[in-house]
Amino acid sequence: MATVTSRDGTRIAFEKAGAGPVLVLVDAAGGFRGFGPMGSLAERLADRFTAVTYDRRGRGESGDTPPYAVEREIEDLAAVIEASGGRAFVHGFSSGAVLGLLGAAAGLPISMLSLLEPPIILDQPPQDDEGDLAAEIDELVAAGRRADAVEHFHRSIGVPEEITAGMRQAPFFPMLEGIAHTLAYDSRITPAVSRDTLRSVTVPALVVNSESSDDRLRGWAEGVAAALPRGRHLALKGDWHGVPDDVLVPALADFFGGGAA
Repeated sequence: MATVTSRDGTRIAFEKAGAGPVLVLVDAAGGFRGFGPMGSLAERLADRFTAVTYDRRGRGESGDTPPYAVEREIEDLAAVIEASGGRAFVHGFSSGAVLGLLGAAAGLPISMLSLLEPPIILDQPPQDDEGDLAAEIDELVAAGRRADAVEHFHRSIGVPEEITAGMRQAPFFPMLEGIAHTLAYDSRITPAVSRDTLRSVTVPALVVNSESSDDRLRGWAEGVAAALPRGRHLALKGDWHGVPDDVLVPALADFFGGGAA
């Protein structure tokens, strides 16, 4: 493990595996180097790329400096890219995919983007404060109701009932409670992308969805791919909101294999 200091002084933990063009992997809500799909994905990619995983702020071994702003997470990604060689491919999952898009739109040195089911609802009407999921998560965490915050987040974003029903009994649930406050961060990232944002991302971008995801997730992926100037859509065999490594790795290797980080 290594660390890099982000622009606001926050320490961000990261690690690299393999050799070749740099490919930074950006976790979804609740994910970090010690939990989630990116660790095994990095291992599978390490024979073709320098696969970089990192703990987003507030998670794992990274620090967290209040107040939170989406711009700070973009700066964190910039710091990781700089520490990993100065230019990179980026693959993001869910809210991590949105963060990758925002980084590219902000001018970070990202050569190509892969986006696995970014939860971007184009042309949605503005929400009032009562519909602000981030504020609801903040309120629950401030009241000491971290478990309720985790469950409320997952139900609010449409996680199927068969997954959320037994969540509190899962062995990893205490870990999710510990980083419950970061779910508000993800809730602020996902609405931050507009059609204008997508139009400004001119690097090649692959937008992937699982064939087993619901119509909503599949439609969002198709819409984002269509709105990106150099977007390409790909549906792969997988589970709800996820594609297994043995299916995803060849697709990423084929996509990134044609470019130079």
